[in-house]
Amino acid sequence: MRKWLLFLPLLLFCSLFGAKPPELTPKDTRVKLEEILKAHASHHELTPELITRAFSNYLDLLDPIKTYLVENEVLKWKSPEPELLKQTISEIKKENFKSFEELHGVILSAVARRGSIEKRIALSTLPRKIDPKEFKNLSWAKDEGQLENRVLRIRALQMESAEKLDTDVKEQFLKRLEKRRLSHEEELVSTSPKERAQLVLSLTLKSVSAALDSQTTYFTPSEASQFMIQVQQRLFGIGAKLRDDLNGFTLVRLIEDGPASTSGKLKVGDKIIAVAGQPVVGMDITEAVELIRGPKGTAVILTILREIGEGEQKIEEKLDIEIAREEVVLKESRLDIKHEPYGDGTIGILHLFSFYQDGNSSSASDLTKAIETLKTTHHLKGIILDLRDNAGGLLPQAVAVTGLFIKKGIVVSVKDNTGFLQHLRNIEGTPIWDGPLLVLTNRTSASAAEIVAQTLQDYGRTLVVGDERTYGKGTFQTFTLEAAHFGKVNPKGEFKVTRGYYYTVSGKSPQLTGVKADIVVPGIYSHLDIGEKFAKFPLETDQIASNFEDTLADVPMMHRAQISRLYKFNLQPILNTLDPYVENLKKNSGERLEQSKNYKNFLKQLSDKEAEEEAFEPFGQSDLQLIEGCNIMKDLIFFMRESQPIAAGQ
Repeated sequence: MRKWLLFLPLLLFCSLFGAKPPELTPKDTRVKLEEILKAHASHHELTPELITRAFSNYLDLLDPIKTYLVENEVLKWKSPEPELLKQTISEIKKENFKSFEELHGVILSAVARRGSIEKRIALSTLPRKIDPKEFKNLSWAKDEGQLENRVLRIRALQMESAEKLDTDVKEQFLKRLEKRRLSHEEELVSTSPKERAQLVLSLTLKSVSAALDSQTTYFTPSEASQFMIQVQQRLFGIGAKLRDDLNGFTLVRLIEDGPASTSGKLKVGDKIIAVAGQPVVGMDITEAVELIRGPKGTAVILTILREIGEGEQKIEEKLDIEIAREEVVLKESRLDIKHEPYGDGTIGILHLFSFYQDGNSSSASDLTKAIETLKTTHHLKGIILDLRDNAGGLLPQAVAVTGLFIKKGIVVSVKDNTGFLQHLRNIEGTPIWDGPLLVLTNRTSASAAEIVAQTLQDYGRTLVVGDERTYGKGTFQTFTLEAAHFGKVNPKGEFKVTRGYYYTVSGKSPQLTGVKADIVVPGIYSHLDIGEKFAKFPLETDQIASNFEDTLADVPMMHRAQISRLYKFNLQPILNTLDPYVENLKKNSGERLEQSKNYKNFLKQLSDKEAEEEAFEPFGQSDLQLIEGCNIMKDLIFFMRESQPIAAGQ
């Protein structure tokens, strides 16, 4: 069974090299590449263009901010000769990855050179007032002198930030930067020939898969586990957030209902120095976390340091604490439920952060419970479905969530790499909520979030409020089955591959274009170049005919008549209920924003080309976009009530 994934990997992993590379052989690598190509929506064989992209991707993995290599060292790979491209394709088919091994070799001497540069910089006077914008869209340094100047200026920028910290925090910050650099370099130039060869194969898989499109990805085993945590918003461990303090990992938060919290044995501020007797000081945080996680019901012994006492009496106590690993559900990353009093009732605000499903709950079931509770305990007058910062998740859950607000009908259509078109339908005839509904989106609303927003918009069931457009990811991916179904990650890694496009009931795919807001209320991301169209190698957009009239064409003929009798009644019509109110809603919203001092200052800062992105602060610590969304909902409830005929005698 295929598991459709509509998930946007925004900032998925802290490091590409957080653990040992998977034990890949050249044959494994060739086989995985063939599997990815066979499943892909449009690229089915390696071409010179794809290899050119792969070389570029590999360079970016080695030197993402261009502080190691210089132009003459990358020229061969940046603008490869046709003969090299042809040779590389031929070699890969023969399980020979010599070209990528040679490419990896350019970093070895560059790491030694970087060490010399760091020593010279340590004795140099740092320049002042460096503009961070100069490090955006960098080209390769022309020579070693330009490279050293770049590293010097980056260090100056880092030191400028460090100077604003307390002395002890500053030292930790600088040591953490150095540790991160040295760890990265150590793995790149691994003294073990076997590990280096496996790293090259792993990075080759990453580079070639990412060359196919912006969403196809090869995952190392640790990355695959992390990806599934993001999809399901759950993990098996102790439920604690850690911070690397170089001399140990400090617990900075205990997750609600997790073993660390419920056991009462651990406290915020405890510092982990060993796991199961293995010292973790100096270890990369991803490796330490992997040691702590494990199968449900098993125990892990943490050696911690805990400060006890006050003032001069304060001492550090060393303790061995046993914690049973259990399932930890990341509730705060699933659904947040609030309500806003309005008149004689309330407006429900349901912030859904992802589309998830496990054995105990799902995004649709949790939303259903929340709505039913609001209906029971309050006079529910309207719902704002907040899909901001929702990067997607499971496609069936996008269908199920949409079905909470519409009658029967097609929600989304998917066309795979073979051209087969399948319609996914809501088959429940009665929505959980058929009253006033707004969907709040921003530029990071993507994939499954875009399906829900656009389908509800297509049917006229909602107005979309927020940033001018959403992310613009209109493709679906499948994730290899070992991790998706059994939680057993393939030790040779997993992959996520783009299989095709999805289209909402109107036939439109949000690929590149995104979902356009009916009422634009700019948020903190509205000025940024965020979206699929800004990705490195995005697929083009696509469109099919609309499917408001469901012909059941994708259902086998022998079953079509029977399914039609069960399904083809109480279908969702296209509504124009909200159309009469849109202009007044826009007008009122515009006037409110114009008169809001906070919002005017906010918009001014958004448009200030000289303002630094890091300088943004929430005005009055309020979510101005959500506040205006609530105001629009209040207007909508008022307009809809006013337009309803009053019965005689009332």
